[in-house]
Amino acid sequence: MTALVSRVSGLCRKIAQTARLACGVPDYDNYLRHMREQHPQTPPMTHEQFFANRLQARYRPGSSRCC
Repeated sequence: MTALVSRVSGLCRKIAQTARLACGVPDYDNYLRHMREQHPQTPPMTHEQFFANRLQARYRPGSSRCC
């Protein structure tokens, strides 16, 4: 039974992550995991810095997705 709960929980996390990405909401937890695994010597951005960075990257001049 615990294996089933674990699988369902993992599936729910993936669905939530996909929904956030589809709406344009970046995943801070995924960013932290990436930084821990790939760049352990570099301190990660704070939650506020991360979202400000993602907003800037999304809405910087020349990055419009309109027509």
